[in-house]
Amino acid sequence: MIPSPIAMNSNVKLSRLLALAGLLLAAGCGQNPYALSQSSPQLPLQQPQTPPLVAAQGAIQQRAEALDRDNRELQSQLAQAQRQNRLLEDQLAVVRQQLQTTTQQLAAVQNEKQGIEKHTRALAASVQRQAGATIRANNTLLSQLTVAKIEGVEVRQDGDVVRIELPGEMLFQPGSATLRPESARVIDGVMADVLQQYPRQMLGIEGHTDSDPIRSAAFPSNHHLSTARATAVYEQIMSRRQVPPAQLFVVGHGPNHPVVSNATPAGKARNRRVEVVVYPDTYQP
Repeated sequence: MIPSPIAMNSNVKLSRLLALAGLLLAAGCGQNPYALSQSSPQLPLQQPQTPPLVAAQGAIQQRAEALDRDNRELQSQLAQAQRQNRLLEDQLAVVRQQLQTTTQQLAAVQNEKQGIEKHTRALAASVQRQAGATIRANNTLLSQLTVAKIEGVEVRQDGDVVRIELPGEMLFQPGSATLRPESARVIDGVMADVLQQYPRQMLGIEGHTDSDPIRSAAFPSNHHLSTARATAVYEQIMSRRQVPPAQLFVVGHGPNHPVVSNATPAGKARNRRVEVVVYPDTYQP
């Protein structure tokens, strides 16, 4: 039986399709078109993304830790400032106490100064009433005083008065107003000569110091020390009962009236003294 043209045509098409499929199959045996080539570039692996809430919590935690550190630092600074404040308050209290003490000392010195000025005015008025009655102590008269021969004792005319200087070291221990045992002999000798030459004159017992400041519980100032020393000499004189108490007066000048410069140790030693001063006023019982 002879195939029909239509059947033959279908067979031809089928043969062609099978041949094409065979070719494609042969070409694909060496390489998988769907497989990744070994030489193909690898795509980078993506890191998992941090959720926004977790990132915000981390930032808040870091901020909280920073604030905590700042708070601890501020607390430390505050404690240090409080300690410094307490120290300054203590120092201020000390300064206030010193100021109060200095004010009291100044008031005492001013009162003492007013007393001296009052006494000086009284002496000046007395001299005027006596119409120029003065002491004319020439060098011969001064040389007749036995105390002028004692080493360290100075006798000099000072205007209308005679001054007999007794060195502080001869009478007292440094910084003290207690008389040395041997000072009584010197004081007694001075007064014996003075009363022999000037039996009726007013006598001043005047204390002096150098310029070095003194700070002690017993003597807050040089005025206190000079007054205490003059008083000690006065009491020694009074113990002999040879002079009426009203014929003498006591003055403490402190460092205000040096006889020489305080620039040298020798000058300071000369200025530390107690003077027995013979005034022109006549004692009136």
